[in-house]
Amino acid sequence: MIGLIGGSGLYELPGIRTVEEIEAETPFGSPSDRLKVAELEGKRIAFLPRHSYKHNIPPHRVNYRANIRALKDLGVKRIITVNAVGGINEDYSPGDIVVPDQIIDLSRSRVSTFFDGDDVVHVDFTEPFCPEMRKLFTREELTERYGLHTAGTYVCTEGPRLETKAEIQFIKSIGGDMVGMTGMPEAVLAREAEICYLMIAVITNPAAGITGKRLTTTEVLQTMRRSTDRVKQLIMDVLKSLPEHRDCPCKDALKEARL
Repeated sequence: MIGLIGGSGLYELPGIRTVEEIEAETPFGSPSDRLKVAELEGKRIAFLPRHSYKHNIPPHRVNYRANIRALKDLGVKRIITVNAVGGINEDYSPGDIVVPDQIIDLSRSRVSTFFDGDDVVHVDFTEPFCPEMRKLFTREELTERYGLHTAGTYVCTEGPRLETKAEIQFIKSIGGDMVGMTGMPEAVLAREAEICYLMIAVITNPAAGITGKRLTTTEVLQTMRRSTDRVKQLIMDVLKSLPEHRDCPCKDALKEARL
């Protein structure tokens, strides 16, 4: 089963019929909302809105552990996330789609591991996104069809406020190409759960200070709505060629990770 986590402005996949709705509960509490299970290209997809269907959960209050655990308990082996991000890289324009290859975590107050007891585990996070899935999503024909940016560094900030101009300048200086508030600890929790994880980042606006204009949530939501059909079609195109069995390090992330 494939897990799909939708971010700001993406609360469903239009045109895809839900066959089951699940109210999940985990040892870490409840996930953001009920999971909707659908069938797409012959594969079952479990959809979860990160901020709930009402969008009443801010980034710093998302129960990331419950979300990932609920998907794992459902049998999800791969997770695709859709994230609204602010663009820092000058090559990015609003509406562009990026498939990031790296993450920098600048969040502060979030529980970032399943292993916060006596079980000491250090997972390898050199490549935070599944290499097998990245290879499928960044094929030449898809890159040309959707105008994809096939690499980039996603920087996660705490939120819920937007960043200052100085913070964006700092993030740019350390190699950040885009900024968001939800990529971490989501990505590392998926790795600890031995679930493949890939991010589709939609550039919804230039980050603070890039253009000198005031940032608004309206432009974020409007750009995400305009991009929904392209994102959906991209995911559908990849699902057609997604192999049943995984051939990547993600599935063995805990091997030799415990002390």
